Amino acid sequence: MSYDCDVLVVGLGPVGAALCALLAREGVTAIAVEKDSDVYPLPRAAHFDHEIMRLFQKLGIAEEMEAASQVARVYEFRNAAGQVLMSYDLIAQGSPSGWSPSYMFHQPSLEVALRRLATDSPLIDLRLRRTLKSIAQDADGVTATIDGPDGPQAIRARWLVGCDGAKSPVREALGIGMSDYGFDEPWLVIDAVVSDPSRLPTANLQICDPARPTSCLVMSQGRHRWEFMLLPGELPEDLLDDAMIRGLLKPWNSEDCVEIERKAIYRFHGRVANRWRDGRILLAGDAAHQTPPFAGQGMCSGLRDVDNLAWKLAAVIRRGADPALLDSYQTEREPHVRAVIELAIAMGRVVCISDPAAAAMRDAGMLAQREAGQAAPPPPSPRLGPGIVLDGPGGEYFPQPWAGDARMDDVLGAGPWLITRASLTDAPLAPFAEQLSPWFESRGAEAVLVRADRYVFGIGSVDTLEKAWAERVS
Repeated sequence: MSYDCDVLVVGLGPVGAALCALLAREGVTAIAVEKDSDVYPLPRAAHFDHEIMRLFQKLGIAEEMEAASQVARVYEFRNAAGQVLMSYDLIAQGSPSGWSPSYMFHQPSLEVALRRLATDSPLIDLRLRRTLKSIAQDADGVTATIDGPDGPQAIRARWLVGCDGAKSPVREALGIGMSDYGFDEPWLVIDAVVSDPSRLPTANLQICDPARPTSCLVMSQGRHRWEFMLLPGELPEDLLDDAMIRGLLKPWNSEDCVEIERKAIYRFHGRVANRWRDGRILLAGDAAHQTPPFAGQGMCSGLRDVDNLAWKLAAVIRRGADPALLDSYQTEREPHVRAVIELAIAMGRVVCISDPAAAAMRDAGMLAQREAGQAAPPPPSPRLGPGIVLDGPGGEYFPQPWAGDARMDDVLGAGPWLITRASLTDAPLAPFAEQLSPWFESRGAEAVLVRADRYVFGIGSVDTLEKAWAERVS
């Protein structure tokens, strides 16, 4: 049976566009369908971390994203009196990738860059102003009906990936339910262009004020974001009123230096789809999981999804791997997704207390912890769950040393990599040997096999690793 493409991607936000770019690098053809005609022009996601910048490096857009981003330095939780309850020194955390730990960014700039990568590839076909109407799958592929300016059209693909957001028509069509953490908070989100940033905070803030929990975030490109929790009895239209917004922003000394760019009501959820794969159909990004914004990991989680998924789809489509390889996608990614969601909800529960007595107890407890020198809980380390990894360091995130302006990933190429301790003194690894040697020594590793998504498959002898990789992936 003939196919129109290897992979049909439904949804062309950052996750869907990144998947297209990653598939093209693997020689996999894709058609992407998207209901809108162009990139959404206003900010939505606000933050990405060093691991995602390393993914942008792999795609060749890291420098472009540096220009569209601002390094995030401090993230503080303060009470109504301005006392610091919890603080993250983001720069001091460092990162194993060599990039800064955290960035605030302009999402339209990212989407333009990712969509350009897809447009420039002859393997990717973008079909805009199209909506998904139905999907049917069989043992050999998926047939989707889409509707657009030219009327209904059938697309036949070997695989389909739903990157179509929290309300995912793909997920709904499959009847896949979601595990709900029971966190459901409505917030007003205000994005603004600022003419005088010196009048606003330079740290990212969560204001834990029971009278009105508030977020104040330093964005990039002269922008700022405020988020205000709706209080009991308030209606969304109440807070979307311009006079109400002016009143909310007045305490920030911003009346004559802020131009409102976007206002919207969001419900902050914590949810995970029960299944991320149904036969030849997979879910990624918000279609598979939704994260409250307090840890800044919503989009990051979706981009980690497709970095995990793209090389596995290529192994199945191009190199004859058993499709059962794709079952490892959820088992590897879900533990980290849940850890991130649970951290974000824990942060949200700190912020969202609207009872003054409960807030006073929270403040006293957190101030006492800070006085005792107890640090804020660190974000979950990006380790994989069980899947295409061996016991031991398998599933760890592999570091990227820099030697001057040279970055190891650029030198070694796409991967996977089989690196021996003995090879560290030879070209091309010699410039990075001083930084890599402690990793090998601390794990007693003779050799390491690193996957294309920069996670460790396992350590051992060269023969053992090659055999294990062939058995699981080839």
